[in-house]
Amino acid sequence: MDGIVIKAYGGFYFVGCGGDLWQCSLRGVFRHRKLEVMVGDRVAVKPLDRNKGVVDQVYPRRNSLVRPPVANVDRVVIVFSVRDPEPSLGLLDRFLVHAEAAGVQPVTCFNKSDLAGEQIPDFIKIYRDAGYTVISTSTRSNTGVSDLKTLLNQGITVFAGPSGVGKSSLLNAIQPGLRLKTGEIGEKLKRGRHTTRHVELLALDGGGLVADTPGFSSLFVPEVKREELYFYFPEMEKYVPDCRFKGCLHHSEPDCAVKEAVARNEIDSGRYGRYLEILNEITGRERSY
Repeated sequence: MDGIVIKAYGGFYFVGCGGDLWQCSLRGVFRHRKLEVMVGDRVAVKPLDRNKGVVDQVYPRRNSLVRPPVANVDRVVIVFSVRDPEPSLGLLDRFLVHAEAAGVQPVTCFNKSDLAGEQIPDFIKIYRDAGYTVISTSTRSNTGVSDLKTLLNQGITVFAGPSGVGKSSLLNAIQPGLRLKTGEIGEKLKRGRHTTRHVELLALDGGGLVADTPGFSSLFVPEVKREELYFYFPEMEKYVPDCRFKGCLHHSEPDCAVKEAVARNEIDSGRYGRYLEILNEITGRERSY
């Protein structure tokens, strides 16, 4: 039978197959070769007894994340609040680079939109114009919750974002009852924040799966080459072919079409400045090798 690894702990892997949950061990060859099986892996299960079996095969992964350790992720919902706390756009850009570098579709969610009043914050338009999927939500007014729920109805979703932005409240609004489960995991994480690796996928009524640890947290820069960083700033891509030099870093080079677009306000200067910050980090890291 084919299924998806829903959770793993105590040496067992719990695989969802056709609506049933199978408690499985690994074939000896997996342990012998030290092959890692992750939550989200698509596997073949050989039944042994009543809802017990053996993971017989692991199918190739499309992608995987490190924190939390989940495979075959379809999207990362990156949640920041409009206010309270104020959004850190530098951290948001790092989340976006991480997600796309991992081959995962990012969805930017600006929560607590009711605190913004009638005026839409400028940064929401900036990210929409850059080409990202952006949703404004509020659990108080129920704004945008149905749009987010529709996105989550297929595949595997991981939530990301700093504390206090309302991730658990959003999950509870999407499907009542999930908040309690994520809260329980959160308490465990508080006691063993740097050691626990327990991850579980929770089934949504609409058919999707959501990781119960909204802890995709990445403050460091991912392993991308400096000449490839612009790939993760989609508003730059259409200008790059017009740069004078092939391999232009869009920093100090002359006749750079990206810098000219920034000067014409066709690319947001704040986003460009944060691109330079990440570029400098990558350059410093490469020079230290």
